[in-house]
Amino acid sequence: MMSRRFSVLFIAFILTISVFLSADASASDGDDGYRLWLRYEPVTDPVVKGEYLKFSAFIRQSGKGEIMQSASQELQKGFKSLVNRNISRTNSSGNMSGGIVFKLLPRTTSVDDEGYRIQLAGGNVEISSKSESGILYGTFALLKHMQMQRPLKNLNITGSPKVRYRMLNHWDNPDGSIERGYAGSSLWKWYELPERVDPRYMDYARANASLGINGTVLNNVNASARFMSQEYIVKVAAIADVMRRYGIKTYLSVYFAAPKTLGGLPTSDPLDPSVRAWWKEKVAQIYKEIPDFGGFLVKANSEGEPGPQDYGRTHADGANMLAEAFSPYDGIVIWRAFVYKADPNADRFKAAYEEFVPLDGKFDPKVIVQVKNGPIDFQPREPFSPLFGNMPKTPLGIEFQLTQEYLGFATHAVYEAAIFKECLQSDTYVNGGGSTVAKVVDGSLHGYARTLMAGVANTGNVRNWTGHPLAQANWYAFGRLSWDHQLSAEQIAQEWTELTLTRNRKARENIVDLMLRSREIYVDYNTPLGLSRPWMGVHFAPEPWQNKGSRPDWTAVYYHRADSVGLGFDRTAAGSNALSQYRPEVQKQWNDPDKTPLSYLLWFHHIGWGKKLSTGNTLWDELCGRLYSGADSVMWMQKKWDLAKGNLDAQVYTDVAERLKVQRREAIWWRNAWVLYLQTFAKQPIPKDFQPPKQTLDEVKKSVNIYLMR
Repeated sequence: MMSRRFSVLFIAFILTISVFLSADASASDGDDGYRLWLRYEPVTDPVVKGEYLKFSAFIRQSGKGEIMQSASQELQKGFKSLVNRNISRTNSSGNMSGGIVFKLLPRTTSVDDEGYRIQLAGGNVEISSKSESGILYGTFALLKHMQMQRPLKNLNITGSPKVRYRMLNHWDNPDGSIERGYAGSSLWKWYELPERVDPRYMDYARANASLGINGTVLNNVNASARFMSQEYIVKVAAIADVMRRYGIKTYLSVYFAAPKTLGGLPTSDPLDPSVRAWWKEKVAQIYKEIPDFGGFLVKANSEGEPGPQDYGRTHADGANMLAEAFSPYDGIVIWRAFVYKADPNADRFKAAYEEFVPLDGKFDPKVIVQVKNGPIDFQPREPFSPLFGNMPKTPLGIEFQLTQEYLGFATHAVYEAAIFKECLQSDTYVNGGGSTVAKVVDGSLHGYARTLMAGVANTGNVRNWTGHPLAQANWYAFGRLSWDHQLSAEQIAQEWTELTLTRNRKARENIVDLMLRSREIYVDYNTPLGLSRPWMGVHFAPEPWQNKGSRPDWTAVYYHRADSVGLGFDRTAAGSNALSQYRPEVQKQWNDPDKTPLSYLLWFHHIGWGKKLSTGNTLWDELCGRLYSGADSVMWMQKKWDLAKGNLDAQVYTDVAERLKVQRREAIWWRNAWVLYLQTFAKQPIPKDFQPPKQTLDEVKKSVNIYLMR
C-alpha cells in the first residue's frame, strides 16, 4: 500500500502534468475553442455593421449592482469585438439617442423576474427587466442577435425562463479528478483557493449566464465531508464571489454522514436532536461566508452512500431535516432519486418509484426531488422515468447528463439535445393527453412553486472546456432548453453552429445534419432496438458478455438477458411488471411487442431470435442491420464534416476529423462485439449483405481486456 505522503505527491504530480498539458493547448494560433459560443467574431455584412454602429455610442444603466456591471462590461467587450467600436458608460438621464439603455422595471410589469425585453425606443436599444439578472440575460441575447448578423430594425425580443433553478452539477473531487469526466481535471483549483482565484472561473460564469444557467453545484454527488469544513467553505466562498457577479448561485453536494465523520457525533440519524443541531450550525456557518448560498444536493442510500435508511428513516426524513436547517435562508435541498438496492430478483427499473412515490406529499416545501430522465442510468436511449407524473404533491426536478458517460466519452460525436427533447416531450398521461414530462418539470402540470432542470457537467480544464469540440453543443443545448424547453433540437444546433463554428450557410447545413443524426447513429452501433448497458467498469469498452460483479445489476447480462430463445428484458406483467408503474395509456404503447416502437422493444420485451418485426426482418437480421448501418454511418459523418472543411478553423476541423476516425474504429469494435457475442445464442449466420467481422469473439474479448488494463 502506498504511503499517504507518496499518494499526495503522486496526485500533485498528476495535477501538475494536467495543468501543463492544458496550458500547452493555448499556445496555438488557431481557434482553440476556449471562447465557446461567445467568440464575437467581427461583423462582415457591411449593411448590418452600419446599422449596429448607429447604436453603439453609450451604455446607460439604471442600477449599479455587480450583475449590472457584468452586463455593461460584456456589452462593451462584445461591441468592441463585433464592430471595433468602444462604447462608454454614462449616468446621464437626458435625451440621448444611439446608445444601449439598461432599464430596470417596476415589479408590476408583465415581464417575469428573470425575463427581459429588447426593443427600439427613443432612438436607443433598450434592454429592460425587473431584475439585474434579466438585464444580463437580455444583454447576452442582444449580443447573440448581433453575432448572427441579424438586423436591429423592428427589434422586439422577449425571453423568460420556464424553469426556476437551471443548474450544472459538477462531479468534481477535492483531488482535482472528475468522476465521469473526459475533458481533463477539475476547473476548481482547491489547492490554490481562496488566495488565488483562477480567471477562468469568470469565463465559466459568463458562458453559463449567456444561456440563463443560474446555479452550479461544485462537487461530486459522491461527496467528501471535507466540503463541510471551514477550510473548504472559504474556498467555495471565493468561487461564489465570482459566480454571484453573473447571477449564479453556488451549491454543494453533501456527505450525509458528515455529522459523524466530520463532527464527531456518535450518529448521523436525521431525527437525532444533536444531528439536527449540527446541520443547523453548519448551514449558518456557510451563510456567514456565502450570503446567497443556493443549497445542498444529496445522494443518499444509493450505491453505498450513507443516508437516512441506515437508521430506519425515510428519504423524506433525511431531506426534511436538512430543509429545516435552511428555514431561515433562501436555500433549498435537492434530493436525488437515483436509488436501487442489490436485490438479485428485483428490476432496477422499478427502484426509484418504489421508494419515492409512497413519500409523495411528505417532503418539506424547500425540497426538490431530482429525477434522472430515465429509470436506469443515462443510457443512449431510455423511456422516461415513471416518477414523472406520479408525485403531484412533490416538486420533481429533472437530471440530464452532459458528460458522455455512456455516449463514447470524448471521442464520439453525439448531440444530446435529441435525448433531452425525447424525454421532455414524452406524455405521462397523468391528466389525460398532453401531460408531458416538460409540464411536470416546469411546474405547470401540478403547480410546483420550485422547479428545476439540472445537467451533469461535461467541462474540465482542457483548453476547449469539453474535450470533443462538438460536445460544447451539449452544454449549450442544455442551457437553452432549461431556459425554454419548447425550442427544437434543430434550432439549437443551428444557433450553436453559427455562433461557434461558421457563418457559412452550406457548411452549417452539413454540420447541423451531422449533429441531428449523430445520436441515432450512435444508438444503432451501440444499443439498438432498446438494448442497454453492454459495458461495465469504465462504461466504455464493449463487454456484453460480462457476468461477474459484486451485485447482479453491475453485470451486463442482467440488462440484455440474451439466451437461446431470444433477447431483451421482459417488463410486462409476465416479467418484472415495471410497466405497471406507468399510466394505462403509456402501458398500452409498450405492452404489446407487436405494437411497441422498435426503439423501445427490448426495454420491455424478451423477443425470439426468429420473430418477424414490423420491418419485415427477424430480430437477428434487424439487429445485424442496425449494428452494421450504425458503424458504417460514421463514414457518412466524416464526409459531412469534410464538406465544411474550407469554412472552419483549421485547428477545429482537424481535431474533429481525427476524433471521427477514432469513432469509426470504435464503432466497428462495438459492432463486432455485439454481433459475435449474440451469434453464440442466435446460432444464425451474419446476413449475406454484410461482411462478417474479421476478428473472432475471443480476439474482441482480448482487445477489450487490453483496453481495461489501461
